Amino acid sequence: MRRRRQLKNGAQNDDSALASVPQLAVAGNIPFAQRLTCTIAQACEVTGLGRTTLYELIGEGHVSTTTVGRRRLVLVQSLLSLIESNRSPVGRA
Repeated sequence: MRRRRQLKNGAQNDDSALASVPQLAVAGNIPFAQRLTCTIAQACEVTGLGRTTLYELIGEGHVSTTTVGRRRLVLVQSLLSLIESNRSPVGRA
C-alpha cells in the first residue's frame, strides 16, 4: 500500500517535469484527426472495430497502412474516409 502511495506521489511530481517539455514532443497532444498514422490498437479503439474486421478491411484495400521496419501503421486519413463513406444521412437509420 505504501509503495502505491509513493508511486502515485512520484507520478504527481513527474507531471511538473512535463510542463517544461515542448507541446509537440508529447504525442498525446495531437488531435487524432490531425495525426498521419496510428497503431492497429488505436485504430480499433477509435473506430470501435475489432482487430479481425480491421485486418479484413486492410486486406480488401478499404484501409491503407504503411510499415516501418516490422511495425504496421494505419493511415488515419484512410480511417476517416472509411467512416465518412459509410456514414448514413442524418434523419435516416
